[in-house]
Amino acid sequence: MALAVFAIAVALGGCTTIQGWFGKTPEAKKEWTPADYYKAAKEELDSGNNKAAIQIFEQLESKFPFGRYAQQAQIEIAYAYYRENETAQCISAADRFIKQHPNHVNVDYALYLKGLANFKEDLGLLARWVSQDLADRDPKAARESFEVFKELVTRFPDSRYAPDSRARMIYLVDAVARHELHVAEYYIKRGAYLAAVNRAQDILIRYPNAPLRRQALDVMVQGYDRMGMTDLRDDTKKVIAKNFPGEPVDARPIGGSWWKIWQY
Repeated sequence: MALAVFAIAVALGGCTTIQGWFGKTPEAKKEWTPADYYKAAKEELDSGNNKAAIQIFEQLESKFPFGRYAQQAQIEIAYAYYRENETAQCISAADRFIKQHPNHVNVDYALYLKGLANFKEDLGLLARWVSQDLADRDPKAARESFEVFKELVTRFPDSRYAPDSRARMIYLVDAVARHELHVAEYYIKRGAYLAAVNRAQDILIRYPNAPLRRQALDVMVQGYDRMGMTDLRDDTKKVIAKNFPGEPVDARPIGGSWWKIWQY
């Protein structure tokens, strides 16, 4: 009896596999409309089956390459790749959508996904090593994420994704600025004083309103001092005294984040 029940279960399982999505056979699936494909893919996506959803969306696009369902499938593929943490594929799918449909109503969303993909890639390590600062790593993905969010808020200032994009830009610009400061301090420790001074000057030019400009000036004071450029060292101290009245001109530890006062 047990063997019989087992055999029936196996048979039913095989039947389910053959029937495919929504209990339809492959023959019935041939009759699917774009709406049927889209519904099937969305159900897979809503269930967390991202790879299965991608496969069905791609079938939809292949069989029905024109029309609103095909267009929506492209953007849904980008989202599914984002959920799968497949950064390169997400960005590629979003770029393809933007290139093929530059005037589509969802271009802002495609840009948002691109920005999120790079942002998420940087935060991936933070999820495993919480103590690691984003500013301690190569800021390439952070820079790319910032530029995409900037494009979004510039082109679509009233987009529903613009407020969150601005908030992420604030975080990213703080992280990149701190990264540059870390590099400048590293150059000081390595004895590359000219490189340190140049890096610190770059911070002052790119982020003129950031409180960490004080730390950048400290790096310049140290760099000039160790290169024997006393005139430039003293001039930099005068800048510190003028811009930070009441504070000592000697070097001090790096301060906290300045994201609260940075404005896009």
